[in-house]
Amino acid sequence: MIYELLYPLRHSVSWLGWLNVLRYVPFRIIAATITSMLICFLLSPWFIRELQKKQIGQVVRDVGNIPEGHIKKRGTPTMGGALLLLAVLGSTILWADLRNPFVLAATAVTAGYGVIGYLDDYLKIRMKNSKGLPARFKLLGQFLVAAAILTWLFTSKDRLPPDFWEIKDRVAIPFVAFAKHPISLPTWLYVVFAVITVVCMSNAVNFTDGLDGLAIGPVIFNAGTYLIWAYLCGATFGIANVAQRFVVAKYLDIPFIASAGELAIFCGAMVGAGIGFLWYNTYPAQVFMGDVGALALGGGLGMCAVFTKNELLSIILGGIFFLEGLSVVTQVVSFRLTGKRIFLMAPIHHHYEKKGWPEPKIIVRFWIISILLALVSLASLKLR
Repeated sequence: MIYELLYPLRHSVSWLGWLNVLRYVPFRIIAATITSMLICFLLSPWFIRELQKKQIGQVVRDVGNIPEGHIKKRGTPTMGGALLLLAVLGSTILWADLRNPFVLAATAVTAGYGVIGYLDDYLKIRMKNSKGLPARFKLLGQFLVAAAILTWLFTSKDRLPPDFWEIKDRVAIPFVAFAKHPISLPTWLYVVFAVITVVCMSNAVNFTDGLDGLAIGPVIFNAGTYLIWAYLCGATFGIANVAQRFVVAKYLDIPFIASAGELAIFCGAMVGAGIGFLWYNTYPAQVFMGDVGALALGGGLGMCAVFTKNELLSIILGGIFFLEGLSVVTQVVSFRLTGKRIFLMAPIHHHYEKKGWPEPKIIVRFWIISILLALVSLASLKLR
């Protein structure tokens, strides 16, 4: 909104020439990051008090095998992800070019998944039960939102930038030059693949959100990595003649998507909001994000993976999320087929809790692994 309203004024009044700085994506990335961080950091104390007044607290399963430390968390304010969502979307709206299809689609999925997460959290609190929205309805909603937006976007040449339209059905192989060895799919099959990527990422982040600050840390590292990747996809440097400018993406053998830089602003907003929220979510947490935050942020990360053509690399980058989701799936499948459990408790962070690991140790070690995976993912820019 700021970009849309103020940038055109740079030539209308002489002393407003400084507004030309708004044309630069790095400036708006920094501005979006700081804005979302301040929204979360400054409004969280008030927001937490309001949650406490309305008795919107965490509902903990009353089962025999639950880690003892979780009993103490009963009643801790939850649904803090609503403020996260406000910060991410509000900051993106303020600083990004709202005509950009990547920004529109990413924010739409993030908002849509936030609504699904809100319904889930609301039912948990209203019914005083940790089950919330039935899993089949939650999944159905996620698939419908992602499918509707991606189908709308990928079935019309007018809705996508020309450079992205040419590669829209291709899947990049990590550590392999995109121009030489992409996987090409029929449009309908790619859309199905992209929808599954977004839904899986959303639920994997939700599974990870089980300890104080455990999920938001990797979200920050993942969003920061996508920020760098999105910016490099569209970055060009050099003289004014566009045809003779240095194209970073071609040098790195990654997809060249001229308008992907605007998506980096969305990623910056996610990083800033995550840092601001972490101040209050770190151990011992004063507030939990709830499904309204976890599902939304996961959906946003999934869309970033799709638009930067990193669907397969997201398995490496989001390795913590992948591990958490895989632990749940294998636990359920193993118990149904053999009657035996692989882990003491799933998701896997609860397994380590049951083994006696202190909660801060699990959190920090998972963060360290996430940082390492982010560095490996960034290394793939050159190792190809």
